[in-house]
Amino acid sequence: MKTKIHSRLKAMFKLAMLALIAMAFSCSPEPDLEADNLEGANAKSKNKNDRKSANAVLKTLAKGSVPGMSNGIDVGPDGLLYAGSVVEQTINVINKNNGKIVNQISDQVTGPDDLVFGPDDSLYWTDLLTGEVGRLEPDGNITKQPFAPGVNPIAFNDEGRLFVALDFQGDGLYEFDPELINPPRPIIECDFPNGPPCLGFFNSFDFGPDGRLYGPLFAFNLVIAVDVGGPNDPPLTGDLFGNGFNGAVEILAGTGGEFANPAAAKFGPDGLLYILDQTGSLFTLDIDTKQLTTITSSLEPGLDNMVFDADGSLYMTNNDEGWVAEILLPSGQARFLSPGGMIAPQGLGVMAGPNNQDVVFEADLFSIREFNGTSGQQTGIYKGFIVPIPGEFSLTLPQNVSASGTDLIISSFFSSNVQVWNPQNGVIADFESQVVAPLDAVRLNSGEVVVSDIGKPQGTGGGIYSMSDDALLFQFPGAASGLATDGETVWATDWGAGIVFEINFDTDPPSPQPVVFDLSFPEGIAVDNEGRLLVYETEGPGGAGKLTRVDLSTGEKTIIVEGLKPKAGGIPGFPPQWLFDNVDVGPSGDIYITGGASNSILKIRANKVR
Repeated sequence: MKTKIHSRLKAMFKLAMLALIAMAFSCSPEPDLEADNLEGANAKSKNKNDRKSANAVLKTLAKGSVPGMSNGIDVGPDGLLYAGSVVEQTINVINKNNGKIVNQISDQVTGPDDLVFGPDDSLYWTDLLTGEVGRLEPDGNITKQPFAPGVNPIAFNDEGRLFVALDFQGDGLYEFDPELINPPRPIIECDFPNGPPCLGFFNSFDFGPDGRLYGPLFAFNLVIAVDVGGPNDPPLTGDLFGNGFNGAVEILAGTGGEFANPAAAKFGPDGLLYILDQTGSLFTLDIDTKQLTTITSSLEPGLDNMVFDADGSLYMTNNDEGWVAEILLPSGQARFLSPGGMIAPQGLGVMAGPNNQDVVFEADLFSIREFNGTSGQQTGIYKGFIVPIPGEFSLTLPQNVSASGTDLIISSFFSSNVQVWNPQNGVIADFESQVVAPLDAVRLNSGEVVVSDIGKPQGTGGGIYSMSDDALLFQFPGAASGLATDGETVWATDWGAGIVFEINFDTDPPSPQPVVFDLSFPEGIAVDNEGRLLVYETEGPGGAGKLTRVDLSTGEKTIIVEGLKPKAGGIPGFPPQWLFDNVDVGPSGDIYITGGASNSILKIRANKVR
């Protein structure tokens, strides 16, 4: 079992190491640029009076989940549902009758994965990526305690003691001071990521009637019970698969392969332990007889967390689809309060489809979604895996895509991976061993895959690399960002310097030159059907973004559309873009843009742009 687990957790080690990379960027870096290095084709064509498109019409092609990703959930003392969203960096307050978001808590919230209300009605949450535990008191006072990346499940026992575990970027179980003042007490402490996880990523848990802590091990596909001991007891030592940490840990279910990725366990009013599996299944476990019963296996994959209300109603969240629903018992059917859809639209890759219609592929962090470019109908979805499937190349967590023939080039700084992937044939090539924090990748006509990696060279703004020999082609003076290609030439946006660089592969080595200046935090870039560049500038007046077209032959800039709402950024220790805002052009000439804050895909018809 340990050998199998070790292979399944290869991506976890990389994710944990990625969290330790110091990204040396503030929200508005100002790199020291040598003037001699900035003489390019359009260095003299800085146009402070950018032309505006006279008739660009921006339409919504497809809408996604309103709350975005939905994670930890609890019922507040006010009877409302509180659901965290790691990606949105907010806690949504939801009316459980109609699903309306009546409030959002975002002050000092930086990626809430799980949450719980304490005995004094304070709201506690765990910021998974920054490694902090937060507390919002009824009077509005906020306290935060830094701990370690990976803080995830959180629960109180009947005595008012607070417990937190580490997942994915760490491993272990700890007791916290509810005042968030004294250092946490280790109960089970692991040397992850320096070695394999010793507990197995104890996820969303609950205390049982016997006072033990019950929950799933996400990595080992097991459900366990832990005797947490007294508040002054020393840490438990031992081995999960040996003596069960001196008898304090009992494996209850899962040894027969019943689970794929169990993510949460909560006790119902009937005394049974309810267990959800991310694949779409809901089980009950009788903790006395160890009888495991399947309620349903037909919920949408991506299940994340759940909570019982005082009246016995069960509410559940879906990480991949972003929905919040009431699960009707005993049928297991979902009554959607907030319907799902796209949770974090980032990369866009557009191909020619049947009848010459555009087919739009969207990178949605946990899946690739396929849309009809005319109707906006979702025609396909392909699951990405946070834990790779053993013995095969499974689709990484997709954050950016670019189309190349019938293939997509996938990049993900979350998974620290770049892949060539095909909707019919799956992963064709995998460059995981060569990248650290890739933001974008394209493929040339020659077959060469070129990557913009903000994690290497280490301690810089990142660089552009060729995957055939892992050669550094260019080092960004500001901060790595998006790529575009016509198959022969590559254009790269520098998020920090506000410059587009052109890399010509006719020379050996390729020669990068700056060709566009004075851009405002550019991210996505594309080449339209007339050879002009389209650049998504993510910060303008009032914090709104804009789409700018650049004619490289004249240097003329045209603002195609203004007032775009990019995805909010700013999580320390991660790329400054946070989630990527992108643009692409279909064979039809139509322009597609990620909707950012609205979790949507936007479109401009080719005949509506001059």
